[in-house]
Amino acid sequence: MDIASFRELLTPAGQALLAEAGEADISEAGLLGTASRLRERYGADLVAAALTQVRSRRRAEAKFGSDSGRMYFTPAGLEQSTRASVAAHRARRFASGLPAGARVLELGCGIGADLMARSRMGLTGDGVERDPLTAEVARANVTAFGLDDLVRVRVGDALEEDPDGYAAVFADPGRRTARGRVFDPRSYEPPLDAVLGLAGRAPAACVKVAPGIPHEAVPDGAEAEWVSVGGDVKEAALWLGGLAGDVGRRATLLPPGAPSDAEPVTLVPAGLGDPDVRPWGRYLYEPDGAVIRAHLVAEVADLVGGGLADPHIAYVTSDELRPTPFASAYEIDGVLPFAVKRLKAELRRRGTGVLTIKKRGSAVDVDRLRRDLGFGGRRAGFGEAETTVVVTRVGRDPVALLARPVQHPLPVSARRPGTQDADPPAAGRAR
Repeated sequence: MDIASFRELLTPAGQALLAEAGEADISEAGLLGTASRLRERYGADLVAAALTQVRSRRRAEAKFGSDSGRMYFTPAGLEQSTRASVAAHRARRFASGLPAGARVLELGCGIGADLMARSRMGLTGDGVERDPLTAEVARANVTAFGLDDLVRVRVGDALEEDPDGYAAVFADPGRRTARGRVFDPRSYEPPLDAVLGLAGRAPAACVKVAPGIPHEAVPDGAEAEWVSVGGDVKEAALWLGGLAGDVGRRATLLPPGAPSDAEPVTLVPAGLGDPDVRPWGRYLYEPDGAVIRAHLVAEVADLVGGGLADPHIAYVTSDELRPTPFASAYEIDGVLPFAVKRLKAELRRRGTGVLTIKKRGSAVDVDRLRRDLGFGGRRAGFGEAETTVVVTRVGRDPVALLARPVQHPLPVSARRPGTQDADPPAAGRAR
């Protein structure tokens, strides 16, 4: 899709085609026939653009919910865009730390997800995007939601922008190349150091980074936040200047399929030392990925009255069941030295028909282990029981835990001791 085809899609004729395509069969089996029928009345390029948008909108429902039906996308823009619930959370942080109507400069605005989320909070500003087609799509999204009076989009180079006159900067440097994801911050586009240098010239800033960013790459005075949705770590961000809290780092959790107004929960450092090391207790707690990334496993251990079986592996164990949104709980039914034959015999004895395998601190191949345990064929399993096998180690000794998940009795939005609201007022950083 080129800019000319996309602009034609915004005309009355293009909108009529888009509506018609939205009601047509665009499945793999029906797509060719639909395209042929539409090309009888519309140009081939316009039909291709319309079908691309309709298919993108359907894929985007997981990220944007009902808004996806009014939005426009490029394939890369959809893949790299911020999901609505995360963008709304970040926009609330901007709004809580800036004056009403403050202007924000966004560098690398993509299709405009964050831009629109902030404008819905009453913030104004400009989005800058290097790719002309993506910028055109972002403008169309701003217009589709009636936000033209609050934000503008222009084509430009992020590093040539001047943040003077803006209350804050939000930057989203590229973390993908033709070869895949980029993990080294120096290989971001633009490089992280250059983005931080520009963002540091504004009174406040937020820079989106990869979840795997090393802690040593977080600059002094910044607050690092890791965000997960439904237990999956989606992204991380560095908060600077007037938007940085005083906690240094935090893990923020959003429930799966969360609407944009969902209340997140956040875990922050509590000044604890290393967790106790102790034998396996009655329960196993698997901390959320954002908690692990934020180095807050000790805080989870404190919340559940537990410790670690191995000081280097983020599995918490306790004799108490203390529900927390920051970890999944499992009741441990048995602990065995890891050996495939012995484990298979135990699963057979239990009549296991549904097997879940989890691992941490182990090099075991999960798919191969499933087959070796008798769960790889059409008649897999030994009965009707459900069992979770956790493969890990204590020291150098590999172990297998036989467990079953404990149903979480608390909603993810529940406040627990030792937690903070996810959107606190902005404050200076103490460490």
